Amino acid sequence: MSQPNPSAADFARNFRNALGMFATGIAVVTTRSPAGEPLGLTINSFNSVSLEPPLIVWSLANQLPSRAIFENCEYYAINILAEDQEPLSRLFSRRSDDKFADLELDEGVGGVPLLRGCCARFQCRNTVRHPGGDHVVFISEVVDFDRNELPPLIYHGGAYRRLA
Repeated sequence: MSQPNPSAADFARNFRNALGMFATGIAVVTTRSPAGEPLGLTINSFNSVSLEPPLIVWSLANQLPSRAIFENCEYYAINILAEDQEPLSRLFSRRSDDKFADLELDEGVGGVPLLRGCCARFQCRNTVRHPGGDHVVFISEVVDFDRNELPPLIYHGGAYRRLA
């Protein structure tokens, strides 16, 4: 006996829950607005694409007000969060005008803000963007990076996790 077709809302929720079974790292992508203001948001859609040339991929929801700034900036940074940086993940996942208040930052290529204490930081040239359903997919060239031997912050099953 077949199951009735799930509603669109049930399908979307079940699909999201199934995707949540894939453990991901947490990152904050940062750039500067055309006026020079720092801008950042939490993502978990980051991955490597190519070593030669060095390319990464991430995605951004279409409905976010900052989408146009990220689509049009020349450079941005991907800051891979360490396990003790859950508060930064939460801070950058909210809409707020003062996310960078009281943060000590380094400056990257093109003036992009770099968060301190991260596992790794990738400074990227914004090169290719593709529509991807309800997201924009960014594929970008890494122009500089650094790393620390720190355990990463992990997200799995709808919750923050730490490596055992």
